[in-house]
Amino acid sequence: MISVAIDGPAGAGKSTVAREAAQRLGYVYVDTGAMYRAIGLYICRLGKRTDVKQDVLPYLKDIKIEIKYIKGEGQRIYLNGEDVSEKIREPEISMAASNVSAMGEVRDFLFELQRSTARENNVVMDGRDIGTVVLPNAQVKIFLTAQLEERARRRWIEMKNKGQEADFNEVLEDVRQRDYNDTNRKVAPLKQADDAVLVDTTGYDFEQSVQLVMDTVEGRLKNVL
Repeated sequence: MISVAIDGPAGAGKSTVAREAAQRLGYVYVDTGAMYRAIGLYICRLGKRTDVKQDVLPYLKDIKIEIKYIKGEGQRIYLNGEDVSEKIREPEISMAASNVSAMGEVRDFLFELQRSTARENNVVMDGRDIGTVVLPNAQVKIFLTAQLEERARRRWIEMKNKGQEADFNEVLEDVRQRDYNDTNRKVAPLKQADDAVLVDTTGYDFEQSVQLVMDTVEGRLKNVL
């Protein structure tokens, strides 16, 4: 099985680019960030704090996350049988996901689901530590990024297109804070794997970004297969 690991900071376009690349390759797309968002959503619904272990860990046993692939719709995330694919994209869930993903116990809880998917399928998997921790032996590793302001602008436009009220400066600060949290957490911090290819999409549109990733994947696979 072939694994393509795509890591990078918030707002880099990992999910949209990885999803399109997987479709073109004929691989299964796995959005690990959606899994953390589902856990964050569950804890928020309980009225608990997502940055306090005592408010998170006791409830992991009550959480069942499933990834289903619906023809014409792609990946859907189910939380205890409920399709939460849209709900987990709400702005307040972003920080909740960042908070719970900093907990080693939460990461361990999801690792087997992520790894078993890769064992059984050719995958494009994106997240924060795919190439460094989840799939360290992936045949292709990419660190996808862009300048902070551009990542914030993309997130801001995405929110506006969904009809959500958003102040650019607030979005910028949120992305900046997530960068800090992701790179400074004690457990599996965000960093570029030693053997990952850096792909910077600053100034590139979506199609150009996808093509950069496709060129990188195809070039790497020629060398390893």
